[in-house]
Amino acid sequence: MKFAIASQALVGAVAVSALTLPRSIMKRARFIDLAQFGSFPTITPEQAHSEAEQVNGNFSDGPQFDGSSESSSSNSKTPVAGEEKATTAAAAGTCDRNNPGVRFEWRNYSADDKKAFVNGIKCLMDAPSSGNFQGAQSRYEDLVSVHQQLTPTIHQRAVFLPWHRYYVYVFESLMREECGFDRAFPWWDETLDSGKFAESDIFTDAYFGPLPGKTSDGQGTCIDTGTFGGLTLHIGPGSGFTDHCLARAVDESLTTTVSASFVSDCNSRTTYDDMRGCQELGPHAYGHNGVGAVMAEVQASPGDPVFFLHHLFVDHGFRIWQNADASRTTTINGCADAANPCTPITMDYVLTSNGLRPDQTIADVMDTMGGFLCYRYDY
Repeated sequence: MKFAIASQALVGAVAVSALTLPRSIMKRARFIDLAQFGSFPTITPEQAHSEAEQVNGNFSDGPQFDGSSESSSSNSKTPVAGEEKATTAAAAGTCDRNNPGVRFEWRNYSADDKKAFVNGIKCLMDAPSSGNFQGAQSRYEDLVSVHQQLTPTIHQRAVFLPWHRYYVYVFESLMREECGFDRAFPWWDETLDSGKFAESDIFTDAYFGPLPGKTSDGQGTCIDTGTFGGLTLHIGPGSGFTDHCLARAVDESLTTTVSASFVSDCNSRTTYDDMRGCQELGPHAYGHNGVGAVMAEVQASPGDPVFFLHHLFVDHGFRIWQNADASRTTTINGCADAANPCTPITMDYVLTSNGLRPDQTIADVMDTMGGFLCYRYDY
């Protein structure tokens, strides 16, 4: 199998950033050229702040937004009542707003649940591809292929947030229906790890594997330990299909930018598409670029499974923006395409996963407790 990487022993040939390479990994590290991955386009935090509007609303989540008087759990040692509502609601067409599924922040997720989550992802990686998705060699890569093929229509336009909310639903339904995952779903509050992503226990061998720093000569490190150690990716970089390793190259100067103030400045926008553009080119983009390598590659970034924790964070920001005004679950604005003048997006816009799961409309996913989806976040 041919890899687009350079394998080198660390004996002076490559100077590696001292950030996050444990000694045991340094002895046998494999490296990969980062140039092939590129990066997500960004705006600066200063630009977002200069254009911020007056904050209007309580930007948080929890029972106060679903009509329940119950407080959210801070522990997920046992499955939460209603945890599978996000997938069963689609079949029933209903959602008990007083008892939705709850997505728990990674710190509020038990060690057993964390392990079950990564094992569920690994199950998808070990399952055969359906054969319907270009380049895919596993059920997980069916997901990656969908993102790669749709990239031109789902980024830097109004559909970005609803489509990725739908995409996370597709991922979750595969986890539950095909790999038996029966726990509450997690999300990662990246603002709590701003500037220190590599210190999160997400990036340990027990879960997603390490988050090494970029080498001084611009290379990433192949992840050879942890649940996803030694993984070969077949989709990407870009629109290609070249075998390569799962690699990371953290830049904590970029992860520092994924801050609560940046999220708040974006969420201060009163119109959907202004908020969407700020979030997409702001915290979303810096999270991808900060982890680096595969995650920084726009088309095939789901090849790194931490992609889904990141997009659960992005969706959390979207939901709490919606909580500030009920009309934000029933209206949308912005461009549906790149034409000039563009076609205005509507709630009837169809969200597709190219047959991986049934198509839905934006109207189906704008309210996370509207009948098709059925979840909120723990805060």
